[in-house]
Amino acid sequence: MLVISSPAKPGAQTIAPTVAANTPRPLGSSKELSGNPVAHDEFDAGRPLGQPAVVRARPVPNEFGPAHVAERVWLRAAALCPAAMVAVSSADGGVGRSTLVAALGGVLALAVPEPVIAVDMHPVPWGGLVDRVGRANAGTTWDAVRDLHTFTSRREVERWTQHGPSGLLALVGETEGQGRRPPRHDEAAAVVEAVRRLYPLTVCDVMPALIAGIWRTLAGAHAPVLVARATTDSLHHTMRLLAHLRAAGHSQVVDRGVLAVVASTPSTDRDVRAVVAQAATVMPTVVAIPFDAQLGRPEPVDVRRLRKSTRAALVQLADAVIERCADPRVALPIGAGSKERP
Repeated sequence: MLVISSPAKPGAQTIAPTVAANTPRPLGSSKELSGNPVAHDEFDAGRPLGQPAVVRARPVPNEFGPAHVAERVWLRAAALCPAAMVAVSSADGGVGRSTLVAALGGVLALAVPEPVIAVDMHPVPWGGLVDRVGRANAGTTWDAVRDLHTFTSRREVERWTQHGPSGLLALVGETEGQGRRPPRHDEAAAVVEAVRRLYPLTVCDVMPALIAGIWRTLAGAHAPVLVARATTDSLHHTMRLLAHLRAAGHSQVVDRGVLAVVASTPSTDRDVRAVVAQAATVMPTVVAIPFDAQLGRPEPVDVRRLRKSTRAALVQLADAVIERCADPRVALPIGAGSKERP
């Protein structure tokens, strides 16, 4: 079990809620909480002292491994920081950023017990995220900007969301025109702040980090993720961006950040591997996403149907992201996620 040490109220006995992974719950036992710890106080008020709160983790689908890493991801995903946010950007365009948002978001949507939502924050009309999630209605981020004042429940948000094959919800970018326009960055940021209050985890598809507003969005995320192509040019651009972020006072982006290096060909050049090794000395986590022809097609991404090596890399990426988004009060069970299952 995961143990969450809730802050004690003055003069009150401390209650230690637990997170149970697929543990049968007998009738009359503790209430089952959502995966978002922000709701704990609602249940603590009516629960006898010493009675644990239960948050049920989802089972790990058979398609995902390594088993010990996947288990750790799925357990931590059951207890996230309130209003957790992942911001995905890059040093330049054309690196597969929206594809990665859809793929990573698909894994997170399978792991987190409650809905995960992605928001396309691009201020220009383009396909981007909608091509990788799929479209079942005409809703876009522009509708969310227009109706922002009504966002008091998930139902109001989900009038405009698309649904990905792995369960990821998405407010996609505007592509139609015809009297509509893509939202400005500040308008999209306001949408993100509104949906963060309603969902346990929000994944932001952010334009390349060329302006200070994008840097602030990365700095405000629990998990800032930068995407680079597995080419020397793309990686060098990323290294320069990291230097600029430090110089501008956003060292936390570099210190907490995750770099995803996406391969566009089956083989990786030796020079590229050397630059990746150099990047690993600057950023705490670098994850290589191997070449996968399915990720190169402009169609919705179902992470369960990707190659085994791609799924494993995405689980490693999700592990780094969830580690940064997990409630700091949560402690993994002793030995959990430390070794492979037999």
